[in-house]
Amino acid sequence: MGVDYYNILKVNRSASDEDLKKAYRRLAMIWHPDKNPSNKKESEAKFKQISEAYDVLSDPQKRQIYDLYGEEALKSGQVPPPPSSARGGGSHSHQHPSPSFRFNPRDADDIYAELFGGSDSVGGGGTGRSRVYKDGFFRSSNWEYGNSASASASAAPRKALAVETSLPCSLEELYKGAKRKMKISRTIVDISGKPLIVEEILTIEIKPGWKKGTKITFPEKGNQEPGVIPADLIFVIDEKPDAVYVRDGNDLLVNHEISLLEALTGTTLELRTLNARDIMIPLTEVIKPGHEVVVPNEGMPISKEPRKKGNLRIKFDVRYPSRLTSEQKSELKRILGGSS
Repeated sequence: MGVDYYNILKVNRSASDEDLKKAYRRLAMIWHPDKNPSNKKESEAKFKQISEAYDVLSDPQKRQIYDLYGEEALKSGQVPPPPSSARGGGSHSHQHPSPSFRFNPRDADDIYAELFGGSDSVGGGGTGRSRVYKDGFFRSSNWEYGNSASASASAAPRKALAVETSLPCSLEELYKGAKRKMKISRTIVDISGKPLIVEEILTIEIKPGWKKGTKITFPEKGNQEPGVIPADLIFVIDEKPDAVYVRDGNDLLVNHEISLLEALTGTTLELRTLNARDIMIPLTEVIKPGHEVVVPNEGMPISKEPRKKGNLRIKFDVRYPSRLTSEQKSELKRILGGSS
């Protein structure tokens, strides 16, 4: 049979006209391209498919041909002639589709305008009329009687205000990237118009280098109300404090204490990075309190340039001995006495 129009509308084969209208309205509310700005291509194709299914099943002659001979016969117009018993003018001859039938599909926008149109009529020559349509959307436009293009034009429906939720992330997650699954509960409206609470799992792909304040938007995942486009659900990245590192833009800062001896004679510093690598940093110069060593390309990943990273900046504090013996003082004077 090719395309299964009944399955597209989610109705059984005995569906009444009212069943078809309810199914179409429910699916059209979900898949109309204006309600899916971020996924126009798929929604347009789905919307046309839904409209075609309704067009065929709501038309008695199209539906009869489709049920008897399938989609190919319907669209090609190649309907088999009636059996010989029907040609003789018997009582059932009117039940057989006309062999001269030609498939003439209706425009998807026209179907939408018809089923979501207001119940009031437009008077001859009337202009400036406004309607509250059956889908709950308020539309206003100037039109003349019989001008279907103007009558179907509509303003964008009202959309609920976005809902923002903080998403705390560790510095390690923002360094390496991570996948978080968030369970949400929201209210939707079922086919009969009754509110229904459903649970859903949203997957958030945290990209390496994302910063505090980065927003991840899930379009129209808020509560659903009649006549109102559901709110966008927005997760806002927040940074949890790290035990070792502090973030400064794309750089990572770390404070490190060394002994006076290490500050004067040098040492090798070992650090564990946020992605669990051990890096060795040789200190060969005399380190003064507050001195900063910059290690290039060991900071945070740059989200817009994944192959690049900021710098690692190590700020040093020098730990002085609490007391010195007389011998130590004398030895230091001997060693350092001539230094400038």
